[in-house]
Amino acid sequence: MFTKQKRKEAELGTSSSTPIGAEGTNTYRTTARIVGAMYLAGFVVGITGIVLIQSILGAPDHLAALPASSMLLAIAAVLWLMAAAWDAAHGVLMFPILKQHNSERIALGYLGFRIMDGLIIAIMTLFVLVQIPIGSEYLKAGASDASYLQALSTVFQQAQLDAYNIAMLTLGISGLILCYSFYKSKLVPRLLAVWGLVGYAVILGGSVVEVLGFNLLTIHAIPGGLWEVFIGVWLIVKGFNPSAFASDSDTTDIAERDEEESELSLSRA
Repeated sequence: MFTKQKRKEAELGTSSSTPIGAEGTNTYRTTARIVGAMYLAGFVVGITGIVLIQSILGAPDHLAALPASSMLLAIAAVLWLMAAAWDAAHGVLMFPILKQHNSERIALGYLGFRIMDGLIIAIMTLFVLVQIPIGSEYLKAGASDASYLQALSTVFQQAQLDAYNIAMLTLGISGLILCYSFYKSKLVPRLLAVWGLVGYAVILGGSVVEVLGFNLLTIHAIPGGLWEVFIGVWLIVKGFNPSAFASDSDTTDIAERDEEESELSLSRA
């Protein structure tokens, strides 16, 4: 009994005096840099892709000019597919951090909405790519078939727009989950978390309005988009707040120490 008691006391002393390991700190630092880089790259890729798509599909009689611009349109679609993959990767990378500092339910919610966002964006790119064969057939079609192909192209353009708006809606929900978690855990300064909450709330509300048929010209995406650029730079340069991990580790140590002390008291009794 005496030997067992001494061993437990030694374990208590070790667990209470051991800080976060360098390996764990480096892991979170690396995760912050990757997530930050994804924010910046996603912003650039998304803007570039949408500008290319709009310049081609938004041109007058775009089907006639589409075969000559098919490669450029395909590149724009690939850029959006990359953004879709990064959306899902965001959820995967942040899952262990959100689970540690909030709850598994919040982490799963963020992961689920990020994956949903990526899947909807992937569907949107399919609606973009299907315009290429329609454009090829348009050049070979007669007058009656040309009218049909123009109508078909318009349908796919509307489907692409609806998919984009729904993806932005899921982005707004996932962003609210993330920024709430940031605010609660203090992984980043709370002012940044509040900015993100406001930005993603505007994205969510604006996307609902867009789905209902009103054209906001993507103005509602500006506050959240600027936040993503700023938080991307912040995570690369500053990373997550180390004190948030330290406080979490201290809480875990205290809980483990209390449990061990309770076992010691029972063994002495």
